Amino acid sequence: MVAFLEALVRAESPSVVPESQCPVQSLLAGSLRDDGFRVRIIQGHGKSGGLLFAAPRQRSRSAPFQLLLGHTDTVWPLGTLARMPIELENETLKGPGAYDMKGGLVQLVFALRSLRFLGVELAVAPVALFNSDEETGSEESSLQIRRLARRANRCYVFEPALGLSGKLKTARKGAGQFTIQIEGRSAHAGLDPTAGASAILELSYVIQSLQALNDTERGISVNVGQIDGGIRPNVVAAFSKAIVDVRVPTVADGLRIEAAIHRLQPTVPGTRITVEGSVDVPPLAATPRNRQLWNAAREAGRRLGMELEEGVAGGVSDGNIASQYTATLDGLGAVGDGAHAVHEFLDCRKMIERCVLVALLLTLPPLPGACSTTEGAVDSEGQGEYFQVSAR
Repeated sequence: MVAFLEALVRAESPSVVPESQCPVQSLLAGSLRDDGFRVRIIQGHGKSGGLLFAAPRQRSRSAPFQLLLGHTDTVWPLGTLARMPIELENETLKGPGAYDMKGGLVQLVFALRSLRFLGVELAVAPVALFNSDEETGSEESSLQIRRLARRANRCYVFEPALGLSGKLKTARKGAGQFTIQIEGRSAHAGLDPTAGASAILELSYVIQSLQALNDTERGISVNVGQIDGGIRPNVVAAFSKAIVDVRVPTVADGLRIEAAIHRLQPTVPGTRITVEGSVDVPPLAATPRNRQLWNAAREAGRRLGMELEEGVAGGVSDGNIASQYTATLDGLGAVGDGAHAVHEFLDCRKMIERCVLVALLLTLPPLPGACSTTEGAVDSEGQGEYFQVSAR
């Protein structure tokens, strides 16, 4: 397992370099083919390195299946290994992308291999989809994820576990991004400042309004992460811009915060506010079917002598998408720390334990009623009702 993980990490695969996905996809494809899977690489359309789709060669198309989601892309640029080399010490492996999320892919591959070696017949066929644009928002792959998730009996997501205790992720916040542009009127800051209308001054009021939308107790965060404006210190700024990140625990919170941002009105006379964006990634919520899958996983853990814990993640994943259509459990990947950080690492000892857990979860019988198209508010075109409401 460690040797395969090292090979995947050496195959550097940043999201923004589509061709870099080929080596890591080839490694995974070769392993899955050896274990009885039919593998297809679906080419990207310029914004990603495509997807890897794998299903058992003998699978009946009418039989129930479970969707296994992962991603091959990382946030690290090519050449990162030169300054962040792979290090294996005291059962801890460091390396760019090892924890997020190539370790999870390894655990899944070896769980599937173990089941085949033992001759276990699965009642729910395993169907894997590994995309290469998750770290940049799954723009190209989200359609394929939705198409599969709405027909799947359940979905397991192999993102890293939550914290060093290895909590599974039973909820994730929804997310959105907004661009706020302000137009003012320029003037000489020394000769005739009153003739101008400062877009930067107006932006300062907008930032305070956005800050007031934060509610830490409810888990709502509104963060002004980037600002820009003006051309010179001695010119009253005629333009300013802010890019805002929003995280919300519920669909209702997302709609409310989105409406509040679009209702922003200028305070400085002579300025105008334009808002673009929406809360377009729905939360992975504690729906009845998601709780049903969590309870089944917790019972499976007890059969192995493991008392599984659950947690809520502030970041989003492809599990947010899948959970709108089928029972979804996230965080089945590596146990470690440092996603997107220079100290990224995983605990190799936990890989075997997680591999066994995944193998047992794959043997679960079909979840009754888990594919209900009404609970997920799915319309006839396979898109969640939430997307229709919030799309702009």
